[in-house]
Amino acid sequence: MKTVFYTIFLLPFFMLSQNTISVHVHNVPSTEGNINVAVYDSGETFLTFEGVVKTGTTAAKEGMVMLNIENVPPGEYAVAVFHDQNGNDILDKNWLGIPKEKVAFSKSKMKTFGPPKYKECCFRVTRDTEVNVIF
Repeated sequence: MKTVFYTIFLLPFFMLSQNTISVHVHNVPSTEGNINVAVYDSGETFLTFEGVVKTGTTAAKEGMVMLNIENVPPGEYAVAVFHDQNGNDILDKNWLGIPKEKVAFSKSKMKTFGPPKYKECCFRVTRDTEVNVIF
C-alpha cells in the first residue's frame, strides 16, 4: 500500500522538481569542433569520466554559445567545459598533460599547476539556473 501511495502522490512531485542548467560559454575562439559540457555532483569524482552526472554538446560558435542541461534534480553541482576543436571527443593534452584545447569551469579558472577543486567551482541548483563560463 505504501508503494502505491509513493508512486501516485510523490513521484509527480519529484518529476516536477527537475531543473535546467543553462550554460553560457563566453570567448569561444572559433567555429571549429564542439563545446562539451560535463556536470559533476561530488568532489571525489570531479573531473573523472565516471563522475559525470550529465553531459551536453553543441557546435562551436565564435563568441558565445549556450547549452541547456535538463532534468537536473536540486543539489550542488560543478560544471567543466572544453572546446573540442578537432571534434575527436577527447580533451587533447601535450606530453606534460596540459590541455591543448580550451578548458573552463563554473565559478573558477584553470590554475597554473592544474584545475581548480570542486568546492571552488560548485553552485547550488534549487530552480532553473544560469551559469556563465569564460574561456
